[in-house]
Amino acid sequence: MSRFLMVDIGAGTMDVLYFDDELGLHYKAVAKSPVLHLAERAAELSGDVLITGCEMGGGSISQVLRKHAESARVYMTASAAMTVHHDPDRVRSWGIEVITDTEAEQLQRSGQQYSTFVVGDLDRKRLESIIEGLGVPFAFDVVGICAQDHGIPPKGVSHLDYRHNIFKQHLDENGSPDAMLYGGDDVPETFNRLRSIAQSARKLPAGEVYVMDSGMAAILGASMDLHARRGKRVMVLDIATSHTVAAALEEGQIAGFFEYHTHDVTLDRLMELLRDLADGRLEHPRILEEGGHGAYVRKAIGFETVEAIVATGPKRRLLEKSRLPIVFGAPWGDNMMTGTVGLLEAIRRRKNLKQFLE
Repeated sequence: MSRFLMVDIGAGTMDVLYFDDELGLHYKAVAKSPVLHLAERAAELSGDVLITGCEMGGGSISQVLRKHAESARVYMTASAAMTVHHDPDRVRSWGIEVITDTEAEQLQRSGQQYSTFVVGDLDRKRLESIIEGLGVPFAFDVVGICAQDHGIPPKGVSHLDYRHNIFKQHLDENGSPDAMLYGGDDVPETFNRLRSIAQSARKLPAGEVYVMDSGMAAILGASMDLHARRGKRVMVLDIATSHTVAAALEEGQIAGFFEYHTHDVTLDRLMELLRDLADGRLEHPRILEEGGHGAYVRKAIGFETVEAIVATGPKRRLLEKSRLPIVFGAPWGDNMMTGTVGLLEAIRRRKNLKQFLE
């Protein structure tokens, strides 16, 4: 192998890691996230709008489009509308007209005046500009991309419960975070966002494409920090712009983890959660009741046996006044590369390649 491109698509940033294992060199960049980038562009639109593309992370761009639909007609193809919500009836309830690809083509030929807009997590032109700015060729042997995907739950099933059950199924069989890595052609149908990313990535000049849940990538990446690698039982946290994920690990295997919206978790509650996670006391329903994203426990490792607690992520300053002995990690020397390092490590393991960096 030689040239690896890893991209971590978050709510606030898009983190990019380029690595050449033959030369032993890596280059990196932190850019505005696709959802923020597109939301800013969408906010400048006027009049009626036709939106095509595929599902991407929603958040701010969904808010912009819903607001725009209050004063103008907003048409979205069914695939693009999944950005706003997986239920097209919910999308229509916000004044957005959901149409087929054929209807979108007819609209384009109708002569009607409207602005056009394409949504999607992966913008080749923008990514190419970032890579060229690093001074390396825009051609890769392997491309890996991670993002959060809740899956498409059946009617009547909470998306948080659904995500929890998917994770439980994977991790009960294989406790390693890289269990959530998929080849570009092997992404489960329920992960529509990751499938959309993989489909877009196939158009890049790359030999192979992989996608992964960003939470699992962050857990694996944080575990690659030197402080975590020295211990048998460790805990890792990634406090990102939108989501916080924490995991207890024993010899690299996930003993348990929890997820929260970052803006909903306080320092005191986070410290309680860490202790309960290590001691195996977390319960998924209770975490949901208090506004969390969910929890999963395979086994208790015992908080008193934990040898290191490593924190990463752009919002980790939340932990500065912690009474626990938390260290700020920097996988491959950079806190912001946690997800990309985890993604790269997952691919390395899947391909049975030698250790990249000691």
